[in-house]
Amino acid sequence: MGGIGQLKGKIDTFAPPKNRKMKGNRTFTMIKPDAVADNNIGNILAMINNAGFRIVAMKYTRLSQDLAGKFYAVHKERPFFGELRDYMSSGPIVAAVLEKDNAVEEFRTLIGATNPADAAEGTIRKLYAKSIGENAVHGSDSDENAAIEANFFFSEFERF
Repeated sequence: MGGIGQLKGKIDTFAPPKNRKMKGNRTFTMIKPDAVADNNIGNILAMINNAGFRIVAMKYTRLSQDLAGKFYAVHKERPFFGELRDYMSSGPIVAAVLEKDNAVEEFRTLIGATNPADAAEGTIRKLYAKSIGENAVHGSDSDENAAIEANFFFSEFERF
């Protein structure tokens, strides 16, 4: 038995290796309600894995309108904000933190252009997006936003 006393000094073994670079190696993604409703979670995750990304945190959840509004607060003054908030709270999503060298840029390439009509062949949005608004996945646009977005969904104890 031993209890909590035996854990003292062992907690650090659960922390990420201290030599792991963070900047440039992690990004955030969300599989959006349209892709979840269309049963494309597995297909999208397979594409992510096959592109060499490691999933370091993932959860299946649903955003309230309030949380969707907070996540997309940067767009609050834009005319599409209400529609975006309503859409992102319309059904479950899958949030994930991904790891790979040059993660943000590599993932943006994998997902393709926001408009699926403009997305390159073989990209996630070309294969699974319905429209500019229902574009299957979110991908962070910078290292800074990746950290902010990952922290919105995951505590430090949920990221490995």
